Amino acid sequence: MTAPAAGRVEARFRSSGALREGHFQLKSGRHGTSYLEKFQVLQHPATVSELCAMLAATVTDADGRPAVDVVVGPTTGGVILAFETARQLGLPGFFAEEVGEASGTVRRVFRRGFRLQAGQRVLLVDDILTTGGSLLAMLPPIEAAGAELVRAAVLVDRAGGTTQVTSPTSGRTYPVTALWVLDLPTYEPGPATCPGCAAGLPVEAPGSSGR
Repeated sequence: MTAPAAGRVEARFRSSGALREGHFQLKSGRHGTSYLEKFQVLQHPATVSELCAMLAATVTDADGRPAVDVVVGPTTGGVILAFETARQLGLPGFFAEEVGEASGTVRRVFRRGFRLQAGQRVLLVDDILTTGGSLLAMLPPIEAAGAELVRAAVLVDRAGGTTQVTSPTSGRTYPVTALWVLDLPTYEPGPATCPGCAAGLPVEAPGSSGR
Protein backbone atom coordinates (compact mmCIF):
# COMPACT_ATOMS: atom_id res chain seq x y z
CA MET A 1 0.00 0.00 0.00
CA THR A 2 0.98 3.65 -0.25
CA ALA A 3 2.90 5.40 2.52
CA PRO A 4 -0.09 7.66 3.39
CA ALA A 5 -2.34 4.60 3.82
CA ALA A 6 0.22 2.87 6.02
CA GLY A 7 0.58 6.04 8.05
CA ARG A 8 -3.16 6.23 8.63
CA VAL A 9 -3.30 2.62 9.82
CA GLU A 10 -0.29 3.12 12.11
CA ALA A 11 -1.85 6.26 13.56
CA ARG A 12 -5.10 4.42 14.37
CA PHE A 13 -3.26 1.56 16.09
CA ARG A 14 -1.02 3.87 18.11
CA SER A 15 -3.75 6.31 19.17
CA SER A 16 -5.96 3.45 20.39
CA GLY A 17 -3.16 1.89 22.46
CA ALA A 18 -3.23 -1.25 20.32
CA LEU A 19 0.57 -1.48 20.01
CA ARG A 20 1.89 -2.87 23.29
CA GLU A 21 5.40 -3.66 24.51
CA GLY A 22 6.35 -6.49 26.91
CA HIS A 23 6.72 -10.28 26.81
CA PHE A 24 3.88 -12.02 25.01
CA GLN A 25 2.85 -15.49 23.91
CA LEU A 26 1.34 -15.06 20.46
CA LYS A 27 -1.42 -17.17 18.93
CA SER A 28 1.20 -19.01 16.87
CA GLY A 29 2.85 -20.22 20.10
CA ARG A 30 5.91 -18.07 19.53
CA HIS A 31 6.94 -15.26 21.85
CA GLY A 32 7.28 -11.58 21.02
CA THR A 33 8.31 -8.33 22.69
CA SER A 34 5.52 -6.43 20.94
CA TYR A 35 1.82 -7.23 20.62
CA LEU A 36 -0.90 -5.72 18.47
CA GLU A 37 -4.29 -5.86 20.21
CA LYS A 38 -6.47 -5.29 17.18
CA PHE A 39 -9.70 -5.13 19.17
CA GLN A 40 -8.56 -1.86 20.70
CA VAL A 41 -8.87 -0.57 17.12
CA LEU A 42 -11.87 -2.65 16.01
CA GLN A 43 -14.03 -1.38 18.88
CA HIS A 44 -14.41 1.94 17.05
CA PRO A 45 -16.93 1.67 14.18
CA ALA A 46 -15.70 4.79 12.37
CA THR A 47 -12.14 3.46 12.40
CA VAL A 48 -13.28 0.04 11.18
CA SER A 49 -15.12 1.74 8.32
CA GLU A 50 -12.01 3.72 7.39
CA LEU A 51 -9.73 0.66 7.48
CA CYS A 52 -12.16 -1.49 5.52
CA ALA A 53 -12.39 1.18 2.82
CA MET A 54 -8.66 0.68 2.34
CA LEU A 55 -9.08 -3.11 2.23
CA ALA A 56 -11.87 -2.70 -0.33
CA ALA A 57 -9.62 -0.48 -2.45
CA THR A 58 -7.22 -3.38 -3.00
CA VAL A 59 -9.77 -5.04 -5.30
CA THR A 60 -11.51 -2.10 -6.99
CA ASP A 61 -10.73 -0.49 -10.32
CA ALA A 62 -10.46 3.22 -11.12
CA ASP A 63 -14.26 3.45 -11.34
CA GLY A 64 -14.74 1.80 -7.95
CA ARG A 65 -16.00 -1.50 -9.38
CA PRO A 66 -14.99 -4.58 -7.39
CA ALA A 67 -12.97 -7.35 -9.04
CA VAL A 68 -14.48 -9.89 -6.61
CA ASP A 69 -17.88 -11.39 -5.89
CA VAL A 70 -17.63 -12.14 -2.16
CA VAL A 71 -15.53 -11.21 0.88
CA VAL A 72 -14.53 -13.80 3.47
CA GLY A 73 -12.52 -13.80 6.69
CA PRO A 74 -11.51 -16.10 9.54
CA THR A 75 -12.86 -15.84 13.06
CA THR A 76 -12.45 -13.73 15.12
CA GLY A 77 -11.28 -10.34 13.88
CA GLY A 78 -11.83 -11.30 10.27
CA VAL A 79 -15.57 -11.47 10.90
CA ILE A 80 -15.86 -7.73 11.51
CA LEU A 81 -13.53 -6.88 8.64
CA ALA A 82 -15.22 -9.23 6.16
CA PHE A 83 -18.70 -7.87 6.79
CA GLU A 84 -17.75 -4.17 6.72
CA THR A 85 -15.54 -4.57 3.64
CA ALA A 86 -18.33 -6.49 1.91
CA ARG A 87 -20.84 -3.81 2.87
CA GLN A 88 -18.70 -1.12 1.30
CA LEU A 89 -18.28 -3.18 -1.88
CA GLY A 90 -21.99 -4.05 -2.02
CA LEU A 91 -21.22 -7.78 -1.83
CA PRO A 92 -21.97 -10.76 0.44
CA GLY A 93 -19.55 -11.35 3.29
CA PHE A 94 -19.07 -14.33 5.55
CA PHE A 95 -16.57 -16.15 7.71
CA ALA A 96 -14.96 -19.53 8.34
CA GLU A 97 -14.63 -21.10 11.79
CA GLU A 98 -12.18 -23.50 13.37
CA VAL A 99 -13.49 -27.05 13.78
CA GLY A 100 -11.64 -29.76 15.66
CA GLU A 101 -11.26 -33.22 14.11
CA ALA A 102 -11.22 -36.54 15.97
CA SER A 103 -7.53 -36.78 15.13
CA GLY A 104 -6.87 -33.62 17.11
CA THR A 105 -6.22 -31.44 14.07
CA VAL A 106 -8.09 -28.19 13.49
CA ARG A 107 -9.36 -26.90 10.16
CA ARG A 108 -11.36 -23.96 8.89
CA VAL A 109 -14.85 -24.53 7.51
CA PHE A 110 -17.73 -22.41 6.25
CA ARG A 111 -20.79 -23.15 8.37
CA ARG A 112 -24.13 -21.45 9.23
CA GLY A 113 -25.29 -21.76 5.65
CA PHE A 114 -22.31 -19.88 4.20
CA ARG A 115 -21.33 -21.42 0.87
CA LEU A 116 -18.89 -20.33 -1.78
CA GLN A 117 -19.86 -21.14 -5.34
CA ALA A 118 -17.56 -22.54 -8.02
CA GLY A 119 -16.00 -19.72 -9.98
CA GLN A 120 -16.77 -16.99 -7.45
CA ARG A 121 -13.99 -14.43 -7.09
CA VAL A 122 -12.96 -14.03 -3.47
CA LEU A 123 -11.30 -11.35 -1.36
CA LEU A 124 -9.89 -12.81 1.87
CA VAL A 125 -9.41 -10.26 4.67
CA ASP A 126 -7.82 -10.58 8.10
CA ASP A 127 -6.40 -8.40 10.84
CA ILE A 128 -2.82 -9.25 11.89
CA LEU A 129 -0.43 -11.43 9.88
CA THR A 130 2.30 -12.99 12.04
CA THR A 131 3.22 -16.37 10.58
CA GLY A 132 0.51 -16.47 7.92
CA GLY A 133 -1.18 -19.46 9.55
CA SER A 134 -4.67 -17.94 9.57
CA LEU A 135 -4.52 -17.14 5.87
CA LEU A 136 -3.13 -20.58 5.01
CA ALA A 137 -5.94 -22.26 6.92
CA MET A 138 -8.49 -20.37 4.83
CA LEU A 139 -7.14 -21.57 1.49
CA PRO A 140 -8.33 -25.21 1.56
CA PRO A 141 -12.05 -24.40 2.07
CA ILE A 142 -11.91 -21.70 -0.61
CA GLU A 143 -10.24 -24.05 -3.08
CA ALA A 144 -12.50 -26.98 -2.17
CA ALA A 145 -15.51 -24.89 -3.22
CA GLY A 146 -13.94 -24.22 -6.62
CA ALA A 147 -13.81 -20.48 -5.89
CA GLU A 148 -11.00 -18.22 -7.08
CA LEU A 149 -9.04 -16.28 -4.49
CA VAL A 150 -8.15 -12.93 -6.07
CA ARG A 151 -6.26 -11.46 -3.13
CA ALA A 152 -5.66 -11.70 0.60
CA ALA A 153 -5.57 -8.31 2.33
CA VAL A 154 -4.62 -7.70 5.97
CA LEU A 155 -4.52 -4.64 8.20
CA VAL A 156 -1.02 -5.30 9.49
CA ASP A 157 1.81 -7.58 8.44
CA ARG A 158 4.10 -7.78 11.47
CA ALA A 159 6.39 -10.28 9.70
CA GLY A 160 8.15 -7.65 7.61
CA GLY A 161 6.67 -7.93 4.11
CA THR A 162 4.71 -11.03 3.11
CA THR A 163 3.75 -10.74 -0.55
CA GLN A 164 2.15 -14.15 -1.17
CA VAL A 165 0.90 -17.33 0.47
CA THR A 166 1.15 -20.84 -0.92
CA SER A 167 -1.74 -23.26 -0.51
CA PRO A 168 -0.87 -26.33 1.57
CA THR A 169 -3.22 -28.45 -0.55
CA SER A 170 -2.84 -27.25 -4.15
CA GLY A 171 0.56 -25.56 -4.09
CA ARG A 172 -0.93 -22.48 -5.77
CA THR A 173 0.30 -19.06 -4.71
CA TYR A 174 -1.92 -16.07 -4.02
CA PRO A 175 -1.01 -12.38 -3.58
CA VAL A 176 -1.07 -10.75 -0.14
CA THR A 177 -1.45 -7.01 0.48
CA ALA A 178 -0.91 -5.40 3.89
CA LEU A 179 -2.04 -1.88 4.73
CA TRP A 180 0.78 -1.46 7.26
CA VAL A 181 3.99 -3.50 7.26
CA LEU A 182 6.08 -3.92 10.41
CA ASP A 183 9.12 -6.02 11.19
CA LEU A 184 8.43 -7.27 14.71
CA PRO A 185 10.52 -10.39 15.38
CA THR A 186 9.09 -13.44 17.11
CA TYR A 187 11.00 -16.10 19.02
CA GLU A 188 10.80 -19.74 19.97
CA PRO A 189 9.97 -19.90 23.69
CA GLY A 190 12.88 -20.49 26.04
CA PRO A 191 15.80 -18.55 27.51
CA ALA A 192 18.15 -19.64 24.71
CA THR A 193 16.01 -18.08 21.98
CA CYS A 194 13.62 -15.51 23.51
CA PRO A 195 14.99 -12.33 25.13
CA GLY A 196 11.94 -12.04 27.38
CA CYS A 197 12.40 -15.58 28.66
CA ALA A 198 16.13 -14.96 29.11
CA ALA A 199 15.35 -11.91 31.25
CA GLY A 200 12.88 -13.90 33.34
CA LEU A 201 9.96 -11.64 32.44
CA PRO A 202 6.44 -12.98 33.06
CA VAL A 203 4.63 -14.02 29.90
CA GLU A 204 1.30 -12.49 28.94
CA ALA A 205 -1.10 -14.43 26.72
CA PRO A 206 -3.42 -11.67 25.49
CA GLY A 207 -6.33 -12.00 23.12
CA SER A 208 -8.51 -15.11 23.00
CA SER A 209 -5.86 -17.17 24.82
CA GLY A 210 -5.67 -14.89 27.83
CA ARG A 211 -6.47 -11.34 28.90
